Amino acid sequence: MPATPAHPSPTTLGSPDDVLAREQAHLDRARDELRRMRESTESLDASTAADAFNAAYLDLVLARRVASLQDDPRTTLFFGRIDCRTEHGEETFHVGRRHVSDDHGDPVVVDWRAPISTAFYRASPTEPMGVELRRRFGVDRGRLTAYEDERLDRGAADETDDTGHSAILAAEIERPRSGPMRDIVSTIQPEQDEIVRSDIATSICVQGAPGTGKTAVGLHRAAWLLYSFRQRLDRSGVLVVGPNRAFLDHIGAVLPSLGEVRVQHATIDTLLEHGRVRAQDPTPVAALKGDARMAQVLHRAVWSSIARADEAMVVPRGSRRWRVPAYDVQDEVDALVARGVRYSAARELLAQRLAHLVMLRLEASGDFPGEAAQGAIARSAPVTAYAKTLWPPLDPAGVLFRLLSDAGALAAAAEGVLDADEQALLRWDAPPRTKGAARWSTADMALLDELADLLERTPSLGHVVLDEAQDLSPMQLRAVGRRASTGSLTVLGDIAQGTTPWATDAWETAMAHLGRPEHELVVLDRGFRVPGLVIEFAARLLPSMAPGLGAPRSVRENPGRLDVVAADPARRSAAVVAAVRSAVTEPGSVGVIAPDAFVTALSAALARADIPHGRLDADHGDDEDRQVELVPASIAKGLEFDRVVVVEPAAIAAAEPDERTGLRRLYVVLTRAVSGLTVVHSDPLPEALAG
Repeated sequence: MPATPAHPSPTTLGSPDDVLAREQAHLDRARDELRRMRESTESLDASTAADAFNAAYLDLVLARRVASLQDDPRTTLFFGRIDCRTEHGEETFHVGRRHVSDDHGDPVVVDWRAPISTAFYRASPTEPMGVELRRRFGVDRGRLTAYEDERLDRGAADETDDTGHSAILAAEIERPRSGPMRDIVSTIQPEQDEIVRSDIATSICVQGAPGTGKTAVGLHRAAWLLYSFRQRLDRSGVLVVGPNRAFLDHIGAVLPSLGEVRVQHATIDTLLEHGRVRAQDPTPVAALKGDARMAQVLHRAVWSSIARADEAMVVPRGSRRWRVPAYDVQDEVDALVARGVRYSAARELLAQRLAHLVMLRLEASGDFPGEAAQGAIARSAPVTAYAKTLWPPLDPAGVLFRLLSDAGALAAAAEGVLDADEQALLRWDAPPRTKGAARWSTADMALLDELADLLERTPSLGHVVLDEAQDLSPMQLRAVGRRASTGSLTVLGDIAQGTTPWATDAWETAMAHLGRPEHELVVLDRGFRVPGLVIEFAARLLPSMAPGLGAPRSVRENPGRLDVVAADPARRSAAVVAAVRSAVTEPGSVGVIAPDAFVTALSAALARADIPHGRLDADHGDDEDRQVELVPASIAKGLEFDRVVVVEPAAIAAAEPDERTGLRRLYVVLTRAVSGLTVVHSDPLPEALAG
């Protein structure tokens, strides 16, 4: 942690130790006030509500409020301070993770999301935004240990380095990390803050190189939106979608640490869980099922189920039989199709429309049976049976089962959209007898989701954060987009880290599939978390896998450490164990990332060497945090460790279906290190990395 600087604010006279003592006293007071706020909330009695429903709702609201007022003794309630000149004179604001007020309602700490806090992140000597002094605090185990002052009314303080970071800021960015991802409220950069505070009506796509903080920016934007548009988002909800469970576990503590406990988390697989996945499609089949053209095929399959009215509808009522000509019925069917409502909703309306036609004839004959009669006619057996012959009930599994098992049904729906070879690729070789016996694949889940939306509208959320978006197929992107059809999106990713055969090559295309052709594209290329030596080594792969994409640039003062260890095949495991032993001598997390097929053998080698470790593969993952984690290369995306040991880069690349995807997977793996990277290999390195 940097030493106490030589630039205390002139408004706080005394030695640096005196300044720290006063600030620590303010922190102690803030903790007392937060405790008072929490105890006051806990004392409220939900049972005094008017009824049981309101009591249950109030109890939930109070529980959320209490959870948001928890204090983490390992950190501080504020991390900065600004002294401003306002219309009320000179004012001081301590900026922290949540708002803390005294018993009179006056702020003791202002929330980092409050409008006044914007100046803490964006003020500069050229645009001070009314800030005369900005102070940052060094922290150790919940106590203030240092501070730095930046006089914005007369230029930057000496403590800022040539990257524009203060020494305290640089130390916080580079501090060793273990366990889940932490919030970055004390280190948000101006370009990141602009994204975080973007209006709720704006959908943003963030192209972010490794280490630029794009994931953290997306999560902090969700927290800012919940603060700024609380009532709207309390009703409509916020969802974070990540690539896998390990990633969600990694980021799961960020929003709760900011006092936000109401955000849903899902992987793309759990989001589209319309049945049990029991099969794996070959890559060409999965790619075709993920193609956006499938949306047109499915639309045709659903709406072509409607028959034409060739016979009149006859409805007995009392002693008479009322006849409605087929052409009148067909007019109603055509009108419902043209309305653009979902299939099932229109089907429900059809019975009412048919009953209305009968009512018109009853009234024309001088009979006025009353308003309730139309509903009774709509529910009558003749009308429901007739409506069913025209507009049959459908379910997603039934429609998809018919398409994949019936060549004629698929040919009719895919005519002019998919050629004969593509249709043959989609069809099951040995169709199951019933839809209940179907062995659905992961790619089928997106098709079932599309069908479910064609039948009944998918509810929309207020905001969706989608991370690692570059890896989703067009059909998966459509599924995510419809969950924000009346809300907004924060889309995060990196074209260079696309590791699926259907990974997008252009954000404009991906955003169109998400239903957001009009969006704001922001590029983050300043790497704060990946050191220079590591990012330069990984960037050698870019010309081969993502030509034209600019290389990220690390702004870290510490270049990090890079070691490449060539080992005899018989000694490879021993070399990995030696690299891990060296890595664990320093504080912070260690990730051992290896080809999926190597994980079990490496786990045994680490166990024989008495090195405690966890495994993040699906069969062995647990919730316990360990210093050393063994990670299959296929799920390394989105994770970060202080030191990383990468095993056999060539094998990691070769495990993917094609060379470009393999190099992208390797690029992801190599950029998980925050401080140091050790590469252990027996096979020759990929050509781009050799030498």
